Amino acid sequence: MRGFLEDTPFLLTGPERWNALGLGTTAVFADQLVYNMKRSGRFRFGNRTYRLRRVRFPRNPEPEWFVVDLLENRDMAGVSLDSLERALARAIGTGRWRPDTLRETAATYGTRRTQAAVNRALEKAGVS
Repeated sequence: MRGFLEDTPFLLTGPERWNALGLGTTAVFADQLVYNMKRSGRFRFGNRTYRLRRVRFPRNPEPEWFVVDLLENRDMAGVSLDSLERALARAIGTGRWRPDTLRETAATYGTRRTQAAVNRALEKAGVS
């Protein structure tokens, strides 16, 4: 991937990362999702298919960023916003995520809908 993108920054994300968050997703799909600053499209290298997207992303993402990424890609993950909100509120309530970092990350990388979902989850968890 590094050679294909000519050493521009990239980030691998998708079901492996989202499922590991413990928010109830069990998404699986054949393509590896790759965020980068250079190319968009579907590419096949060897036996693996990659879906590249030109989007903004942090170079060293915090775990909270992957939560926002999942919320942004909930349709791809096959999970509803309501169920993600409930699971996120429970996880926040146990101290699993840093509320301020989650809120800031949603404000920076999320749509208004994602920001609202994060804020509702924080409220449900009793964090203002």
